[in-house]
Amino acid sequence: MFSTAFLDIPALQSAHGEVQLPGSKSISNRVLLLAALSSGTTTIHDLLDSDDTQVMLRALEQLGCAVVRSTDPAHLNSYHITGIAGQLAPALAARSTALFLGNAGTAMRPLTAALALLGGHFEMSGVPRMHERPIGDLVDALRQLGCKIDYLGNEGFPPLRIQPVAAAQLQLNAPITVRGDVSSQFLTALLMALPLVAKQQDVVIEVAGELISKPYIHITLELLKRFGIDIHNEQWQRFTVRAGSRYQSPHEIHVEADASSASYFIALGAIAASKGSKPNAQGGTTSVDRVVKVMGVGAQSIQGDIRFVEAARAMGAAITSGPNWLEIRRGTWPLQAIDMDCNHIPDAAMTLAAMALYANGTTTLRNIASWRVKETDRLAAMAIELRKLGAVVEEGADYLTITPPANREAWKPASIHTYDDHRVAMCFSLAAFNPAGLPVRIEDPKCVAKTFPGYFEAMFSAVRAVPGSVPVICIDGPTASGKGTVAAAVAEHLGYHLLDSGALYRITGLAATRAGIPIDAEHASQIAALIAQMDIQFGADQQVRLDGEDISLAIRSEEAGMNASLVSALPAVRQALVQAQHDFRQLPGLVADGRDMGTVIFPLAPLKVYLTASAAKRAERRHKQLIEKGIPATIADLRADLEARDSRDMNRATAPLHAAQDAFLLDNSEMGVDNAVAQVLSWWEKRQPFGKAQA
Repeated sequence: MFSTAFLDIPALQSAHGEVQLPGSKSISNRVLLLAALSSGTTTIHDLLDSDDTQVMLRALEQLGCAVVRSTDPAHLNSYHITGIAGQLAPALAARSTALFLGNAGTAMRPLTAALALLGGHFEMSGVPRMHERPIGDLVDALRQLGCKIDYLGNEGFPPLRIQPVAAAQLQLNAPITVRGDVSSQFLTALLMALPLVAKQQDVVIEVAGELISKPYIHITLELLKRFGIDIHNEQWQRFTVRAGSRYQSPHEIHVEADASSASYFIALGAIAASKGSKPNAQGGTTSVDRVVKVMGVGAQSIQGDIRFVEAARAMGAAITSGPNWLEIRRGTWPLQAIDMDCNHIPDAAMTLAAMALYANGTTTLRNIASWRVKETDRLAAMAIELRKLGAVVEEGADYLTITPPANREAWKPASIHTYDDHRVAMCFSLAAFNPAGLPVRIEDPKCVAKTFPGYFEAMFSAVRAVPGSVPVICIDGPTASGKGTVAAAVAEHLGYHLLDSGALYRITGLAATRAGIPIDAEHASQIAALIAQMDIQFGADQQVRLDGEDISLAIRSEEAGMNASLVSALPAVRQALVQAQHDFRQLPGLVADGRDMGTVIFPLAPLKVYLTASAAKRAERRHKQLIEKGIPATIADLRADLEARDSRDMNRATAPLHAAQDAFLLDNSEMGVDNAVAQVLSWWEKRQPFGKAQA
């Protein structure tokens, strides 16, 4: 997951590939609570691993549930939940328990209802935005039953204090009324909690006003059936919880992949999965049918957001489906503008707003007032951010109209503020396909962890950038100048890949030795072929992995250094390593450190830095490193070695060490790492268009 302050997405061109979706957040947190209320142990497979589910899991442990994560490598997202059989342990019921629920509405609202009926003393709070999300209609409904719930802050909003009420004091004879036009989570909370008290008589819920987001109520009803609760639904206005209801664990349940998350990849296919071509053996080209395949959810899903498929088709997407997959390609292009009531797909409808950027007219999304009480005021947020890109937007109380930029020149580079809202971040990643070839900055990309921690990695695996658009920052310099440390820090800050080019020769020598291939001219072609098969990853603190194995120490041995020298003398191997270095240029970008990154390997890189320090300072730093590792050394000898190596590197026939003509020179002899990193980032930021665009 990207944990950087912002993520710059280069201009994207096409999409093709297969994506495995994470489990549904809506289903995951519902199933967790239902398993917790049941007796016995429920094994939940494919549970979404996200901020919201982790919040719920911690809360369930506080309530006395046993939570055990599977240790099977093939089922790491399986959990065993041992429930409380519909009642709190006496010791827990007697004391006050504080539950912190972050910004997880799917935890706060159903837990409020369940705990109000279970008895016990609880204080429930969250992040500041949670304290702005209304809960008053749910509290009013629970108070009709006689539940004792107090507001600890503003009336109608968390945080809350819940106090126990004896079962005999609950008012179950009259129907419980709850508003349906604010959030379907209020009704869901009641539907999941009331079976706890419907032991001797039916309990009735009546919905006041229009029930929004009916598909989410459908999910709730279907899951309740799996746990032994059959609720009678009368035209979505009256729900009867039958007398004698009792939660029964299904023992095992699978969580569907998230249909809301599927919407981004459905849109991706509709926008960018068009026909392409590839070279053939005859010297011509062959047509290629690009598709985006989404695994884990199909047309028969119980989730309402699967109806996003219908909306995407209306805009021009070509979609086929199976039991647990969807296949999407571009159909009509440009996409068709639509005018749609989106009450049935409130979350996924945000993706339609992003698709509207590529439509042939004005798209109108109606009946989306519920956007205003989500993680942020999504109506306002989408309007603001769409305008940044150059779209013309009209925002109403419950609707949004989007007219895309009039032409290529009307598109603007934008830094998208995400409001700590995962769906805003994911929606606007689609703007990188803009016809102007402009990058898009996503602020606070880690917010996607709420429902899809690996979203950007999944997206990048299925898209292709405009040729030459994936940025490279080259950091060259002599031995022990600190370029490796600076490069790693810059890469981490930007969320870019890292290339330690100097280590590649050591890695190649190690791999050849392990494969039993002699390092000589006769076997150079075998070593070159081996390079193409190696999976190499560079991480922080000079960590290096080869095919998943940490070889950081193995490549620093004296033998590895000698083998690296032998490898570097073989032209065929050097050429293969050039290609290997080019292959590191992947989305969203690359920071490459070495001696010829800016002069030979990436001569067109948009930023080149030549990092150096005096021989005396470099010897001092290297001496400190060696002493800390218990390796004896003298500063004088180290300085002599460094100066000799500098001379060899600068005077060698192939790719001699020198600064590229357009490189920034940075002497860090008296500069700390943090300052050096800050300087490189400052140079990089001045090359980005976002600051000017937002001014």
